[in-house]
Amino acid sequence: MAISTFAELKTAIDNWLARTDMADRAAEFIALAEARMNRELETRSQETRVTATLTAGDAYVSLPTDVRAIRHVRLNTSPRTILKYMTPEQADREFPSTGNGKPKAYSVVGTEIYFRPTPDDTHTAEITYVANVTPLSDSNTTNNILTRHPDLYLHGALAEAFGYLMDDQKQAQHDALFQRAAAAIQADEDRARFAGPLTLTSDYGEVA
Repeated sequence: MAISTFAELKTAIDNWLARTDMADRAAEFIALAEARMNRELETRSQETRVTATLTAGDAYVSLPTDVRAIRHVRLNTSPRTILKYMTPEQADREFPSTGNGKPKAYSVVGTEIYFRPTPDDTHTAEITYVANVTPLSDSNTTNNILTRHPDLYLHGALAEAFGYLMDDQKQAQHDALFQRAAAAIQADEDRARFAGPLTLTSDYGEVA
């Protein structure tokens, strides 16, 4: 059978478990598999962009709640300005002045982005980041990961299910299949991401 929706995935889990008393648990096993994907997988389908408004005199901007890793931050000035990542300590050493200016670097402090120098004007920043996997539910019946890699979802959920049932042998089997699928997906994503020609750029500054 096809595994392209939340309902079809739950049915497949029941079929592979060959039991009729676990149907109410299938959504939990899927959610646990998604939590594991969020720790172990980074795909292009998880990359997203948002804009944030920087306010003069305020060095901090809240991050979206689903951020896993930031890929790229730029100011949509004319010309656009690419910001360099620094740790908070590096940023404070590089820009020790308490005066304001056009930001050149950013860091992450808790759930916020920290800009240095502190903005001297209102700016719009574009943030590209890796987001968590969009969780499946009755209202969100599919996502890009399920569409492209149903085996990852299935074996991840079954590993959790057999762990719940304390069947160590079958849990290990599906855990290995999940790991193999995740490794193949990540290798394919890395090839696609870095397949183009390489160009040298400065760490930060203005671009056309």
